[in-house]
Amino acid sequence: MPTSTMLGRGMAVVLKSSLSPLLTCSAETGRTKTSCRLWMNPRPRRLFAESMSLCTTAGVSHSEVDQDSDKNVINVVFVDRSGQRIPVKAKVGDNALHLAHKHGIDLEGACEASLACSTCHVYVSDAFYDKLPEPDEREEDMLDMAPLLQENSRLGCQVILTPELDGIELTLPKITRNFYVDGHKPASH
Repeated sequence: MPTSTMLGRGMAVVLKSSLSPLLTCSAETGRTKTSCRLWMNPRPRRLFAESMSLCTTAGVSHSEVDQDSDKNVINVVFVDRSGQRIPVKAKVGDNALHLAHKHGIDLEGACEASLACSTCHVYVSDAFYDKLPEPDEREEDMLDMAPLLQENSRLGCQVILTPELDGIELTLPKITRNFYVDGHKPASH
């Protein structure tokens, strides 16, 4: 009789056993199916994987915009250091740092959104600043290190896009405190 175990977030593992020592397991989510065959070693009792395969459908990046779902898409305008306005479409739930990286906008983010630097410092347009949650103490501590700090300064990694922020304008400061001395710029994952 098969045994089913929940692994979390909709993923189940089904173990099927027969009289033979071979166990087969499979895990399936909306886009991924994983299966493997396991042999039981009687001494000590450990499972050894004979083979494992992973079959996936075409992956979708977290910030890729689904054209059929306009209710989850908002407009964001970045203003780069030269003053050029760069309009982009964003998915609700993205943060401004990853959105900038996805579109090749020069917003550094040396700590890769771990809230350990101030290199993703941006100025939020006045019309939208009050629509953001208050910065927590860790963000304020990092902002204290940012050059050219203003009243509307926020860290791009902490600006989580919501439907209320449709049309938000984020301006990059003229300078930043660069934590990478070799010129490295993080790329979008």
